[in-house]
Amino acid sequence: MTPRPSSSGPDPKKTTGKKTTGKQTAGKETAKPAKKAAPKKEVAKKAVAKKAVTKKAVTKKAVAKKTVAKKAAPRKTAPGVGAGPTVASPETEAAVSPALDPGDRERLLAGTHHDPHAVLGAHRVPGGVAFRAFRPYALAVTVLSGELRVELHDDGEGFFSGLVPLDEVPVHRLLVTYEGTVQETEDPYRFLPTLGDLDLHLIGEGRHEQLWRALGAHPTTRDGVAGTRFAVWAPNARGVRVAGGFNFWDGTGHPMRSLGPTGVWELFLPGVGAGELYKFEITRPDGSRTFRADPLARRTEVPPATSSVVHASHYTWGDEEWLALRADAPAHEAPMSVYEVHLPSWRPGLTYRELAEQLPAYVADLGFTHVELMPVAEHPFGGSWGYQVTGFYAPTARLGDPDDFKYLVDRLHRAGIGVLMDWVPAHFPRDDWALAEFDGRPLYEHSDPLRAAHPDWGTLEFDFGRREVRNFLVANAVYWCEEFHIDGLRVDAVASMLYLDYSREPGQWTPNEHGGRENLDAVAFLQEMNATLYRRVPGVVTVAEESTAWDGVTRATHHQGPSGFGGLGFGLKWNMGWMHDSLEYMSREPVYRKYHHGELTFSMVYAYSENYVLPISHDEVVHGKKSLVSKMPGDWWQQRANERAYLGYMWAHPGKQLLFMGQEFAQGAEWSEAHGPDWWLLDPEYGAAADHRGVRDLVRDLNTVYRATPALWRRDTHPSGFAWVVGDAAEDDVLAFLRLDADGTPLLSVSNFAPVVRPGYRLGVPEDVPAWHEVLNTDAARYGGGDVVNPDPVKPEAQGWHGRPASIRLTLPPLATVWLRPA
Repeated sequence: MTPRPSSSGPDPKKTTGKKTTGKQTAGKETAKPAKKAAPKKEVAKKAVAKKAVTKKAVTKKAVAKKTVAKKAAPRKTAPGVGAGPTVASPETEAAVSPALDPGDRERLLAGTHHDPHAVLGAHRVPGGVAFRAFRPYALAVTVLSGELRVELHDDGEGFFSGLVPLDEVPVHRLLVTYEGTVQETEDPYRFLPTLGDLDLHLIGEGRHEQLWRALGAHPTTRDGVAGTRFAVWAPNARGVRVAGGFNFWDGTGHPMRSLGPTGVWELFLPGVGAGELYKFEITRPDGSRTFRADPLARRTEVPPATSSVVHASHYTWGDEEWLALRADAPAHEAPMSVYEVHLPSWRPGLTYRELAEQLPAYVADLGFTHVELMPVAEHPFGGSWGYQVTGFYAPTARLGDPDDFKYLVDRLHRAGIGVLMDWVPAHFPRDDWALAEFDGRPLYEHSDPLRAAHPDWGTLEFDFGRREVRNFLVANAVYWCEEFHIDGLRVDAVASMLYLDYSREPGQWTPNEHGGRENLDAVAFLQEMNATLYRRVPGVVTVAEESTAWDGVTRATHHQGPSGFGGLGFGLKWNMGWMHDSLEYMSREPVYRKYHHGELTFSMVYAYSENYVLPISHDEVVHGKKSLVSKMPGDWWQQRANERAYLGYMWAHPGKQLLFMGQEFAQGAEWSEAHGPDWWLLDPEYGAAADHRGVRDLVRDLNTVYRATPALWRRDTHPSGFAWVVGDAAEDDVLAFLRLDADGTPLLSVSNFAPVVRPGYRLGVPEDVPAWHEVLNTDAARYGGGDVVNPDPVKPEAQGWHGRPASIRLTLPPLATVWLRPA
């Protein structure tokens, strides 16, 4: 919705173009309105006399009789202002009219002036200093400088001007009279640009790695004056103005200046501070106007409101110890079990700060090493779960302000929990107040409609080939990690970025320059993003949600693979193949599982092709896919047993683990963002609470043993960390393998996916382990199982089995996974 001027603001019908009171100002008493800006050559020919200078530009209040003497008057000093201006001799040069040129007036009124600072404010001109102000709705404007007071002439339509015979441009303020009020304020058009040459050079090159520090809205001080500097990239705009609550959403009087060929527009507005609402009013190439939220706004209104909010952070971090230690080991060689959270629905109604009092304690109690937050960046539609972003630099205001979000991250870190965040650089929605055709033409999206339109989600894809767009996204990745101490980014929908023909039929896409289907621009962007982030932020990790067999997702960007591409440079990749195959297997009735045994073993064929995460994410428990426990066959006991066995297998499999909220206690219903997990299932008053608490207790113990057992994580990405014991026992529905630490210390994982007890089941084991001790059994009574366990140490026998010189005999519980370590 296009913002409208506040009803409490001035009525433009009453104030635009002429005064509404009969009061005569000094300017009217001493001068007639200037003729419509005669060209300077004509003025020079007429050789304007000294008397005309005084009449046209100097009020009776402004200059005493002594100021027209041939000898310049001495400087005067006013308290708090500094030295007053030096009055020049009017005989030294012929004066010009201070009124604006008709063309400048027209462009300012139309919102198409590219350099308002060149004509507004104070400027040295022949005859003195010309003061010009553009104040729509004002009745009068007076310039204040030391003891000098100059009431400017009303030139109509909100323009005011005056010529004062001064030697130099003074520091000045404006006294602006409106109907019913008088305001003393700074003149925004007396300040130099707030962006330096280096900023503009880096922006033009697409290499400003801290872009958020240059663009957007920043409370600051210029020449001792507090205000906010605004800057926005809009290269196709004919003009840009700032509108907000501070000017009743009428940006007419606050045009921005264009800074050279960079496409950046800038303005410093004195008196505007943190908390103010604003948007950019952009005049498009066709002359129409649009109000747009700031692409680099660091804070927004609470949706469905869409304004940007000026923000200044005052947060003091307390996670120095966490940051100092997180880079000690790369993520793929460290324990990582991730609890995926949708913050708005984890405990519906809680703010960031309220979540900070509950979430860290809950996650720490369950032993997860990390949380992964579904997208936090601002989004207009809650039903998108955050995956259609409009405010890429702003945490959603639904739960609090940016400092509140920092508090949540800080508290998680102090509890020893890393924070990953879903990041969505693949696409953005078409809302007409956000990024779509931002300045009237395709800007952030590709100029080719076929390349711009995302075929699945009705959104727009970024133009990864445009350097400024890549800069916007690369800097955004850095922003979250540097400003909010995020430990890693899980990059959404990478596959849709990598392929030109993704979800497109023949004829709907154009091959790349080599005739292939690879999106070379997206490849270059992902490589640049990863390389930049790893260079700038020690200990950070990036995770790709990539569902194809793209070669080298987690290979270094400077290492070329067989496909001819360098690696994409991610730290980890979601193993979507493992997720799909293993869930397909588990969803089958046990009697049929022997025919699909390969669905569990196939993952080890490619387990070391990338650095993997094993994800049971939100995508797998919504939209008719059922919750994890409800995917399982059988009655309620069997469903829980199947889930527990599956989790035990998952935590032992090479790769990192990710589990979506609610699945840790076997929630039966699909997840809904409207109400979140069914916490009532854990209420002691609920009859089946023990069943759900049992599964949660298992998850806690899985994490505890996992973190204490380097064999389960140190060599996740190296084949020497894994060895099959038996992978072909399809008739038995049994799967057994060893996980090995760097020094060879093993952990034996055995899964029985049949609903029968298998007593005395023989398994081949290394001969150098004198005895094995059961450290975890998903069938234990405390988890809700049948308590078929191996309570005593199990000693190997000299009988060879499964190609090994020794073997042990175990009692395998039904639908269960058992872990054993050397006793």
